[in-house]
Amino acid sequence: MRTRPMGGITFAHPPAFWTGFIACVAGVALHLPMYIDSADMHYTMRGMSMDAPMLTGMALIVVGLALTAYGLIPRGLAASRRDGEVRVRAAHDAPFRRAHIGLVIVMTTAVTIDAMKPITLSFVAPGMGKEYGLKSALNPGGHWPVALLPLFGLTGTVAGSFLWGWLGDRIGRRSSILLAGVMFVTTAVCGAMPSFSWNLAMCLLMGLAAGGMLPITFSLLAEMIPGRHRGWVMVLIGGNLALAYAITSSLSSALVPHYSWRILWLLGMPTGVLLIALNHWIPESPRFLLAHGREDEARTIMSRYGAIEDVAETEAEASRPAGEAPAEERQEAAHGGGFTPLFRPPFAGLSIAVVVLGLGIGLVTYGFQLWIPSNLQRLGLAQKSADAALRDSSLLGLPLVFVAAAMYGLWSAKKTIIVLTALTAAALVAFSFSGESLAHDRTWLYVLLAGPIVGTATIAAVLAAYSSEIYPTRIRSRGSGLSAGVGKLGGVVVTIVLVVGATVPSINTTALLGAVPLLLAVLVVAAFGVETRRRAVGAAAPAVQPADA
Repeated sequence: MRTRPMGGITFAHPPAFWTGFIACVAGVALHLPMYIDSADMHYTMRGMSMDAPMLTGMALIVVGLALTAYGLIPRGLAASRRDGEVRVRAAHDAPFRRAHIGLVIVMTTAVTIDAMKPITLSFVAPGMGKEYGLKSALNPGGHWPVALLPLFGLTGTVAGSFLWGWLGDRIGRRSSILLAGVMFVTTAVCGAMPSFSWNLAMCLLMGLAAGGMLPITFSLLAEMIPGRHRGWVMVLIGGNLALAYAITSSLSSALVPHYSWRILWLLGMPTGVLLIALNHWIPESPRFLLAHGREDEARTIMSRYGAIEDVAETEAEASRPAGEAPAEERQEAAHGGGFTPLFRPPFAGLSIAVVVLGLGIGLVTYGFQLWIPSNLQRLGLAQKSADAALRDSSLLGLPLVFVAAAMYGLWSAKKTIIVLTALTAAALVAFSFSGESLAHDRTWLYVLLAGPIVGTATIAAVLAAYSSEIYPTRIRSRGSGLSAGVGKLGGVVVTIVLVVGATVPSINTTALLGAVPLLLAVLVVAAFGVETRRRAVGAAAPAVQPADA
């Protein structure tokens, strides 16, 4: 029997889900006694043997994850309303309703919680490196490189991007988001793991859960948010990566000196529980519901959010002669499958711009930004002072997210990318020439740090929205995947270089590594970028079609 909380949203197997969720929370709680017992050693747990409660907790987590996954799998997955693909979109000129405001608030919370997971890597690295004797900027004579931690986490996010993309289509957007939330709860046990190898394993699972949240969120928003508002809403929500940085750095400054680096991982339990508590306000994808014969639920949600079924496309599918391939398949046969069409005219220039900008974002995020807490401490700032500087800088730059959303929605998508990228690159250039001396000039340090921290998060959000608009329907998902994938590629390159022998590079080096591709991206976007804001729906364009076409 299903329950219907509100607005046509259902749980397939409520007893299984809630029993599994409670088991996962209990399993994490059973890891806490060992952590608490280590208080007299400032929560240093290296070398401790796992006790019976911890082992019992691990078993509960495994069982709980299985039950929650089963509880989220919708019934009747094989049932399909029609053979053709179902397409749902928000009407372009639909009003922005209270339901949309609630959705934006909940999705902002989800993205912020999600983003806190990889950001936490920056703030646990110094303490973890010290406890386990790892090679780092603060301990160049260590054995294993601390860069293994972000390498495992990043590997998890890459795998998660593929896994959660498949899950979103298989079990639904809402179910996938909730399953990720449960995994956020369970991977909080990383804070109680006594060995570095167990930390790596938990970090891999954390990345797996976090990897697909942002694409799923944007896919859901694309169906719910009216077309004329979609761009700035996506920028606003994606830009909350900066808010996540401010929250994480604040928690690190306030808690780590008293409870060690481990507390930052343990906070994954309450934040994950918060995401699950918001489940009533996370709608399911109407497209998913229609495709699986759940008409009533789909119509209820579509009515609430002003979404419509793309009648023209579905009628075309219905009138297609038996045995004839769909139009998109015929186009794929003519132009090539995979990512090949992205690099053929008229999209080649656009795709090059996306690749260069995405690569720059990845290099800054996983080069400069990931290691800035360690580098600031290496320059003489105490851990609490370094974290406070990063907190203040992110708060100082946070209004940029709102400015960027307004610029994207009211002014120009292309020019917004150019301006933001140029400003962030300028801040990095300043760091590359005088980064180490800035540790003694707090005012300029705070101002310039806001560029790489907030600017990079904002550019990533703008690029995600932009790449979902510049490609036509038949290759749009691949275009969005390209922009997300090259950012992770930049991170993989940086972390592999560090793992194979180098210690954490200086502020000057990491700043220059990010500044060069961003400056190049300014030139490429200026040359090949296209404008999306003023193009009327259905209007012809030399390079792209509008997102609602």
